[in-house]
Amino acid sequence: MGNSLSKLRLRAWGILVLIATMLVVSGCGAETKTPPAGATLTPSAPAAKKALRVGYLNVMDDAQAMLAKDAGLYDKHGLDVELQLFESGTDLIKAIVGGQLQAGVLGFTNAATWAQKGADIKVVGGAQMGYHSILVKKGSGIKTVADLKGKKLASQQKGSTADIVLNGVVLPQAGLKRDDVNMVYVSPAVAVQSLAAGQVDAAFVFEPYEQIAKASSEVEAIYEIGKVWPFPCMVVITSGKMLKEDRAAIDALLGAQQEAITMLQKQPDEAARLLTKRFIQEETLTGPGGQVAAQAVIKKAIESQMFHWEITTDEVKRMQEVVEIMVAQQILPESVKVESFLDLTWQQKQGAAH
Repeated sequence: MGNSLSKLRLRAWGILVLIATMLVVSGCGAETKTPPAGATLTPSAPAAKKALRVGYLNVMDDAQAMLAKDAGLYDKHGLDVELQLFESGTDLIKAIVGGQLQAGVLGFTNAATWAQKGADIKVVGGAQMGYHSILVKKGSGIKTVADLKGKKLASQQKGSTADIVLNGVVLPQAGLKRDDVNMVYVSPAVAVQSLAAGQVDAAFVFEPYEQIAKASSEVEAIYEIGKVWPFPCMVVITSGKMLKEDRAAIDALLGAQQEAITMLQKQPDEAARLLTKRFIQEETLTGPGGQVAAQAVIKKAIESQMFHWEITTDEVKRMQEVVEIMVAQQILPESVKVESFLDLTWQQKQGAAH
């Protein structure tokens, strides 16, 4: 009997040793194979980035769209973004409606115009609060907006965001009507040149044209609408179809641009270093005070802006005010509710995350 028990114990012990040996060799059940000598290990391919075509305008208002590209933030968020430059917001939004673009950064007034027509347009995020300043020559005697009565004022084309707020907010606040001012409709660059040449008395421009004008000629700002009547000027727009098909890609786009806005706010030097060549090819600008580094000009333009990725409840109300101004100016045949073309799902997720 004792011999039998000893044999059983030895047999059990042998089985346990065999099991333990198998576990060590197999790595707890996962089979491992040693590659043959001289074999080359091939790393797994990285996940493919999602391709997106994004429209933009070459203005400081769209800085976050450009900076997200130049700083590699789209890549970081898993996107392969092709930025497409447009000369006007109207052409840009037509490309979104037509399906040639998946998204774009452009004026809220363009979104309102197309949404009122029934287009499949969605505003999904904020970008920049309105910045438009009135420049005059130093020593001109023009100190306030009211002093522009009977003067020549250069501004963007009729129906543009600049024109809408000029005639709906700026002039009425000064007790003036459109007919009280002689309007000259030109591009911002031409407006600055016309002011420097004395062909107009004032120019209503956005950045970086104000800083370029100040660096290259004797001009000063007498008004800036962002300080008096801030409004969501630039927004991120996509289509409802795109949101249904690939909301994750639009969320990634918004995340990349949010990071770009943070860089613009907290690292203006680095942002200016990356963005300067998009606006000024020369290393320096020469003006009354001598030479000024182009990068310093763009840094000032960045710091003058209020980049803002959120759209608050108060800003939605201000957007609705802009819509009613557009109706009053007969740009829109009738009103449209801003909430009908807003989709702030991504923004709401950020609020929950925080």
